[in-house]
Amino acid sequence: MRESLFIKIFLICLTCLFVAGVMSDSFAQDRFPRPEFDSEYQKPHTHAPGPQAKFFEIFDIFLLATLLGLTSYFVLKKRSRRAVFWISIFSLGYFGFYREGCVCAVGSLQNVSAALFLPSYVLPIGVIAFFILPLAFALFFGRTFCASVCPLGCMQDVVMLKPVKVPHWLSEVLGVLPYLYLGFAVLFATTGSAFIICRYDPFVSIFRLSNDFGTILYSAGFVGLSVFVARPYCRFLCPYGVLLGWMSSLSKKHASITPDYCTQCRLCEGSCDFGSIHKPSNGRIPERKAKSVKRLATLFILAPVMIIVSGWAVSNLDVLLSRMHPTVRTAEQVKLEDAGLVNQTTLESRTFRRMGTETSALYSEAQAIQKKFHTGGWFLGGFLGLFFATKLIRLSVLRPRIDYEINQTSCFSCARCFMSCPNEHIRLETLKGASLEPVERVS
Repeated sequence: MRESLFIKIFLICLTCLFVAGVMSDSFAQDRFPRPEFDSEYQKPHTHAPGPQAKFFEIFDIFLLATLLGLTSYFVLKKRSRRAVFWISIFSLGYFGFYREGCVCAVGSLQNVSAALFLPSYVLPIGVIAFFILPLAFALFFGRTFCASVCPLGCMQDVVMLKPVKVPHWLSEVLGVLPYLYLGFAVLFATTGSAFIICRYDPFVSIFRLSNDFGTILYSAGFVGLSVFVARPYCRFLCPYGVLLGWMSSLSKKHASITPDYCTQCRLCEGSCDFGSIHKPSNGRIPERKAKSVKRLATLFILAPVMIIVSGWAVSNLDVLLSRMHPTVRTAEQVKLEDAGLVNQTTLESRTFRRMGTETSALYSEAQAIQKKFHTGGWFLGGFLGLFFATKLIRLSVLRPRIDYEINQTSCFSCARCFMSCPNEHIRLETLKGASLEPVERVS
């Protein structure tokens, strides 16, 4: 435990030095004046590094598959938290700092969404692999990608020193945010408006050691929060985690707390900092079947109503949401300028006027985009309505539970809970062939 603590402190100090270096760059002054050109164009900040050689793309895919396989092996077969920890250190160094967080499986769902709805969008093979491979492993072995391969999760994991327990009710409320984030990310990607996951990634500025001062503070805040709240981004924001959770809930060979059977010793109750352990339901008074059936029937009747009402509500936000698209923003600016309602012009409106395009064509294009948002709003609202209806139905079903069990949807397969089980100690002693001694737990 002491060795692990020293490693985490060292990594936190190293991260602070990186952030300090970036901040010093942002405040640095030029030694010589920069040349001035007769242009208003400013080079935009890119959310992804430049393309690399084909070899690196294939190598990244191979390395991703290898690390997923190793993590699954060490979690399910060897049940080794120490191995998972060191794999996460390697993943953080390579996929995080060396590859600068790109290609990222979390952001890849935007690329896939855009490729499905935008004919001109080309999807690289590397992005496809980074999107599919973690989901495939989650379907068979649980969220082993989250355990030690995802650089975003690894970054939060290594700085987690004094995690506090988030109340269950608060965790349930915050658990809605990833579904909202997923829905809006897909909507903006499919309409060609923005890749908001990459734009608001809290760790990309640390991985790339560059960004504006406000974004650096945003990233530093998330790192600081991760010291006391276990994986806040993974649990309460990550949209890709929603898909991983769906796949993991169907996995047959998921990690379990005990290697064989549960003795209900209660030692594992506080071992999970992520709240992914279900307690036994012993002692509960069974509910009358007639009452339970009546409540479920009511919820099933209300589910279509919730889906339709939610779809209608979000679809009516089409004008507001469409302003995320640059064409719509330009059309609104040009319209205000023509009506004399604004005195200042923008770079986009001036560029449009210099192109000599008719304003009617711009307005028609903006209206077509708003129609896409109206249609997409129905799907997004329907998805959110279905989510809330399903959540209510799930909460209303009281499933009896006699043992301590892992919540396969939210479990990160981090292997922390293994060493809290006395049966695990017995298993290790059987392998060692020695007397039972305390086994160090890597946190």
